[in-house]
Amino acid sequence: MPSLLSKSFIILRGLIYATGFVCLWAWIAVLVRPFDTHLPISIPAGLHLIGYGVFCLGVLLAASCVGIFITKGQGTPAPFDPPRVFVAIGPYRYVRNPMYLGGSGVILGAGLFLSSPSIIMLSFGFLLCMHLLVVFHEEPALVARFGVSYQQYCVSVHRWLFKPPNPKAQNGVG
Repeated sequence: MPSLLSKSFIILRGLIYATGFVCLWAWIAVLVRPFDTHLPISIPAGLHLIGYGVFCLGVLLAASCVGIFITKGQGTPAPFDPPRVFVAIGPYRYVRNPMYLGGSGVILGAGLFLSSPSIIMLSFGFLLCMHLLVVFHEEPALVARFGVSYQQYCVSVHRWLFKPPNPKAQNGVG
C-alpha cells in the first residue's frame, strides 16, 4: 500500500503528465487551424452546441481515466510512467482505450465548436497516432507486464468500440 507521500507524488506526476499531453495537442490544434482557409469545407454553425457537448463529454471521459490510473492503477497515463496495477474498471470495462477516445472527443468537439475543419481532421489524426501507439507499444507492453489477465481482458473488451461488459470478463483491478 503506497504511503501518503507516495500517493501525493503519483497524483502530482499524473496531473503534470496529463496537462502536458493536453497542452501538446492544444498547441498542435493551434498550428493546424490556419489551414482552414485553404480547405473547401465549411462547418455549419448549428454544430457549435454539439461540439461543446462532445468537448465536455471528452473532457469528462479522459479526466475519469486519468483519475482511475492515478487512484487505482498507482501510476500515470504517461507510457513512460504507467500504472503499476492492471485497471479494468470504470470506462475500461466498456472499451480498452477510453482515455484516447476522450482526447479525440475533446479535439473533435473543439473543431466543431470553432467551425474548424482542420481541427476536426486533427481529431482523426490523433486517433490514428494513438492506434499506432496502442498496437505497436502499449498492448505488447501490457501483455508482457500483466500476461493472461490482460489477454483475457482483450478478448472481452474492444480496443475502440464501446460495448457492455462481459460478465465473465475480469471486472476490477487485477
